[in-house]
Amino acid sequence: MIDLRSDTVTKPTDAMRAAMASAEVGDDVYGEDPTVNRLEERAAEIFDKEAALFVPSGCMGNQIAIKVHSKPGDEIIAEDRSHIYLNEMASSAVISGVLTRPVRSEDRSGHLTWSEIEPVLNIEHDYHGARTDLICLENSHNMAGGTVMNAEQCKNICDRAHALGVPIHLDGARIFNSAVAFDTTVADLTRHCDSVQFCLSKGLGAPVGSMLVGTKAFIDEARAWRKRLGGGMRQVGVLAAAGLIALEESPKRLHEDHANARRLAEGLAEIDGISIDPSSVVTNIVIFDVSETGLFQSEICVRLKLHNVLASGWDSVIRMVAHNGIASNDIDTAIAAIRKSVSRSKHVAFLGPPERSPA
Repeated sequence: MIDLRSDTVTKPTDAMRAAMASAEVGDDVYGEDPTVNRLEERAAEIFDKEAALFVPSGCMGNQIAIKVHSKPGDEIIAEDRSHIYLNEMASSAVISGVLTRPVRSEDRSGHLTWSEIEPVLNIEHDYHGARTDLICLENSHNMAGGTVMNAEQCKNICDRAHALGVPIHLDGARIFNSAVAFDTTVADLTRHCDSVQFCLSKGLGAPVGSMLVGTKAFIDEARAWRKRLGGGMRQVGVLAAAGLIALEESPKRLHEDHANARRLAEGLAEIDGISIDPSSVVTNIVIFDVSETGLFQSEICVRLKLHNVLASGWDSVIRMVAHNGIASNDIDTAIAAIRKSVSRSKHVAFLGPPERSPA
């Protein structure tokens, strides 16, 4: 089975498994797990931040950041296709008691601009609207097709927000993909953000975990909220060991995923009924429109599964994600399977409404 649903389906490498088996461990709640400590120190160093925190998931990392940066009854701003808004089950309202104000970016990349953020800011206590406590960005932008925000764009928003006293949190779940696409460093892309969450368990291939980075004061408070949310882990060095391998080694091969994604997009562009601009695919995510095929995306996904290819879709689009374990010949197989699956010569029953958008 060629699984292109997400880069979350990667399996740990042999090096990760070996590191996990031999990991030196201690009680992390007491700060005594040496492998976790090394992972946190290394993450902070790579991002040029003061401190870092190992958390079980990207969702927890994002929500801890929102909790630390905000106050109940206020609001945060996020792009209306962002993971924080669409895929985290209204956690910001439940955990932090804040309203999320979704703002649709009109830019093709899906990334917010200051001209789109400024009109919805509320930094005065006017007792009519919720005060803006935080602006959340996402890089790369999952639902926009893995698009990237460059360092200058990010700095512009951060500088203007900071001048008004508003912090910036970056959901950098796939920030290493963005850095590879720009041939730069994650530190340069995130330098002006107050906090950053990035996933070890997506393109980097670790089995579990994300990191939250920021100032020492921010991370000290985040650590307390990790415990409150049930993220206080014990001898978790067995997982952090895989995270260290992911952090040091996996970015070196992300260009292969990007090449495979572009190869997939170019093949899809040649299939009647499928709409995609291959030049827009710059990282590992490929989103294509199938409305002109005359088939529901869910029906196409069912047909693909019969050809041993897994994909996910919603509305009139399908998403495929290249990752470790997907080779160029798998991409060729997937293109052939898609070509067969959009043919209307064989009926496959419609099996229900479109799925929710994937992580």
